[in-house]
Amino acid sequence: MKLIIHGGFFSESSTDLQTKKAKQEALISIVKQSYEYLKTHTALETVIFAVSLLEDDPLFNAGIGSQIQSDGKIRMSASVMDGETKKMSGVINIEEVKNPILVAQKLLDVDDRILGGEGATQFARKNGFSAFSTEIPQRREEYAAKLKSNGTGTVGCVALDKNGKIAAATSTGGKGFEMVGRISDSATVAGNFANENCGVSCTGVGEDIVSGAVAAKIVTRVTDGFPIKEAFAKTFEELKTFDGFAGAIGIDKNGTIFRQDSHPKMVFAWFDGEKTEVFD
Repeated sequence: MKLIIHGGFFSESSTDLQTKKAKQEALISIVKQSYEYLKTHTALETVIFAVSLLEDDPLFNAGIGSQIQSDGKIRMSASVMDGETKKMSGVINIEEVKNPILVAQKLLDVDDRILGGEGATQFARKNGFSAFSTEIPQRREEYAAKLKSNGTGTVGCVALDKNGKIAAATSTGGKGFEMVGRISDSATVAGNFANENCGVSCTGVGEDIVSGAVAAKIVTRVTDGFPIKEAFAKTFEELKTFDGFAGAIGIDKNGTIFRQDSHPKMVFAWFDGEKTEVFD
């Protein structure tokens, strides 16, 4: 069993030391809670659980604490993919739900598995997800001052369960001040992808991740026989042609955990039951 999570990117300014420590502690706590959950649940159930914990923490830009768009509203996106069934579901630009990843989970059971905008929000209401404001004072202050927070943010998880099944889940509150209608990578195969061989979750600039088809490329290359390290390396080398801003986490069917970013510094933590590593 293996598990890795990410929480977007982080500015390494010396004034951020307190926030950095808080994020390190939060990630260690969440990755360990999620690993305990993985012991008695599937990879699919676990990635949803882990991402919901990340969504509930205002330190991260997903769920509670999501960024505010140019018109003053918060719209979020999330997706989950089951490496065994190859089913992917997601929501794009959903409004006023506490945990977009749980709405994405609900969509796994229907035929139209990726919904956007008003349709996604209506689906959430019809399925018992009550209206909930994810705005925190910090985000409103940033919006009013037209400032951005500590970097590009998304959260995600990849898990390998005791039966060798892989799943990936990703959630984002957007990049902040974006044009209304802008679609992130998080509910696409560029940002979140898994099969029986590998799972990948991405963070960074959504447009760059989509242009590089990052998650799908890495998983496809592992499936075609690349070691996961080489699959990451080739995909990130291709991002250099347009200075793509991205970070990714992944686990292959052998339990190899890997992560890479094109610009420092992606926030991450992983745990394998014995050893824990967190970004420094």
